[in-house]
Amino acid sequence: MSKLVVEGGVPLHGHVQVSGGKNSALALIVAAALAEGPCLLHNVPDEIDVHTIGEILRALGVKVEFRPDRNEAVIDGSTLNGFQAPYELVRRMRASFYVAGLLLARLGKAEVPLPGGCSLGSRPVDFHIKGFQALGAEVNIAHGLMQAEARRLTGTKIFINRSSVGATINLMLAASLAEGTTVLENAAKEPEVVDLAIFLNGMGAKIRGAGTNVIKIEGVPRLSGTEYTIIPDRIEAGTLMIAAAITGGDVWVEDVVPEHVRAAVLNLQEAGVKVEEEPTRLHVVAQGRPRAVDAETAPYPGFPTDLQQPFVALMSVAEGTSIVRETIFDRFRYVDELRRMGADIKVERDTAIVRGVERLTGAPVEATDLRAGAALLLAGLAASGTTEISGVEHIDRGYERLDEKLRCLGARIQRVVEPA
Repeated sequence: MSKLVVEGGVPLHGHVQVSGGKNSALALIVAAALAEGPCLLHNVPDEIDVHTIGEILRALGVKVEFRPDRNEAVIDGSTLNGFQAPYELVRRMRASFYVAGLLLARLGKAEVPLPGGCSLGSRPVDFHIKGFQALGAEVNIAHGLMQAEARRLTGTKIFINRSSVGATINLMLAASLAEGTTVLENAAKEPEVVDLAIFLNGMGAKIRGAGTNVIKIEGVPRLSGTEYTIIPDRIEAGTLMIAAAITGGDVWVEDVVPEHVRAAVLNLQEAGVKVEEEPTRLHVVAQGRPRAVDAETAPYPGFPTDLQQPFVALMSVAEGTSIVRETIFDRFRYVDELRRMGADIKVERDTAIVRGVERLTGAPVEATDLRAGAALLLAGLAASGTTEISGVEHIDRGYERLDEKLRCLGARIQRVVEPA
């Protein structure tokens, strides 16, 4: 067990490099196992969730080799032979359910426990299951387990009731080896979906329309190995931008696709933060205390739900009152921890009313999920005094050595390992 001890009040300065996208990596590592030969992935983040998906694939017979010193992974799906995903691994995160699409496509059979993950309220996989059924799979849910079987998946038209990234990715995986053409309507437009489509096409798939709300997938008999570089992590980029803003800093965020963080850039600029764009980096300069800004989460290209918590942390020290509405998940459970640091936040159902205070104060707090942990860490950077953050394993799930990157920018952070 670890905790982070943060001495706040230090403006961040310097250059920081963004890691490969966690959410993209999870989808692409599973997709690589669709091939009948090895795939080499570059820019793979060294994070807990990434290693967990690797463990799940190994349990199914896939050869997985991580090379963290080079941020690479080699995945060889030619040895895939198991269709029962282990509960103890699947329960750890939502994206583990991607193996259902993989197994149905490759083996025509899948037994996958309904997944766990961060404490974000109800996040059912109904859209995934309805999609599998539309493709011709017989699906049974019992005792927390999805059992699905199909002699051969068959392309069809599927309307995804809610623009779900997870369902879009899972159905793309399943349909890539199906017989005939699958049309996904109301598909998610996120960059991670586009990244997956480009990768699959490099393996021999025939996918068009990724990045729009209609994706067409013409099934092929087989996919082959390829080499590919994962896109930068847009959520980490946004988190680092907000870290610069909340500390009154001056930071160059390197290796980023500016278009992927457009909504975050606009919100920061509205708050009075100077953000200059170059082709692969952003220069973020705080200009005094930020102004209050209203925000509402939305599917891409809207303001991402994964940046809501860090943004609320920024608004907690802004001048004025901001209203932040969460439309995707139930994600305000961390607010009590920010209140312990002096934040003035009132939550009414899906909306947080944030009255900015001049300064937060350090306190012992607990991270309850990945993005909440990032928000508390940013709040600690801006607070006066010492903040001790427990539950650091949540932060480590989806950020590659975030505390080390912030230390390189001047933050005073110490990781303390405590006895179990």
